[in-house]
Amino acid sequence: MSVAPAVAMPRPRFTALPFLIALFCLLWSFAFVAGKIGVTDCPPLILLAARFSLAGIIILAVSLLRRDHWDLTWRDAAVFAVLGVANNALYLGLGYTGLKTVSAGLGGLIVSANPVFTAVLAALVLGEALTWRKVAGLLLGIAGVAFIVWHRMKVGTDNPHGILFTLASLASIVTGTILFKLLAPKGSLWIGNGIQNIAGGLAVMPFAFAFSDVSDIVPSARLAGAFAFLVLGGSILGYLIWFHLLKVCGATAASAYHFLMPPLAMLFAFFVLGEHVEFRDLLGIVPVAIGIYLVTRPAAPAHRGA
Repeated sequence: MSVAPAVAMPRPRFTALPFLIALFCLLWSFAFVAGKIGVTDCPPLILLAARFSLAGIIILAVSLLRRDHWDLTWRDAAVFAVLGVANNALYLGLGYTGLKTVSAGLGGLIVSANPVFTAVLAALVLGEALTWRKVAGLLLGIAGVAFIVWHRMKVGTDNPHGILFTLASLASIVTGTILFKLLAPKGSLWIGNGIQNIAGGLAVMPFAFAFSDVSDIVPSARLAGAFAFLVLGGSILGYLIWFHLLKVCGATAASAYHFLMPPLAMLFAFFVLGEHVEFRDLLGIVPVAIGIYLVTRPAAPAHRGA
């Protein structure tokens, strides 16, 4: 009686993608809470100019210390600089200005509409298929966000001007997402993120000096903690993961994770800031959640006849 030789089974390959997605969602959603804390004790444009500049300096300094190979062309560097204006200066500059009069939970909710608008633009600009499911998801996403925004404005919880700034912030991040996929910069995402932050800081700085006063800064431990998180967790780690997800998952699928931000942002805002969350706010998340499912659901494979 012979015994068959043991066959070495290949070990399942570990993938870090689910972990990176979860970490990105936690960092990005908590950034709304940290931002709300920051703009309470510091003018938003000063906060952002300091955040971007410090983050960019840290990234490029680490690259020099590690003697990283500079593999970006001048075109790639210019693309990351443009993304710094869209993703940093405009997106966060407008968003933080809105956070002065808008709750962190609502700010996170409005920006979570990113996937549906990105899906439409990706179809028009990048040639990605726009199926009836994506159209339905777009309409449901807009309906859910509009329902909550209308309710907040009706009860006077959030300022209409702040909401407009936040909507403009949403338009900026959608534009930045499409530009990243359209222009497709090559080379190190780490160095590219450093260039993006430096460009964002330089773009915001003139406006910070023109419309803000350093004397309005209220030094505090919570401001220091929020600033540290925004620099390390937001501008450095958060954007590095975001660019990686865009490359690996594509514009529509990567942007879809923003739909996970509203419940997380509202949860963090409830526990950290004590922001009130009404049942109607949670109801608005339902069509948004269905919308993301329809937008990101892969098309069924076509069956061929025998």
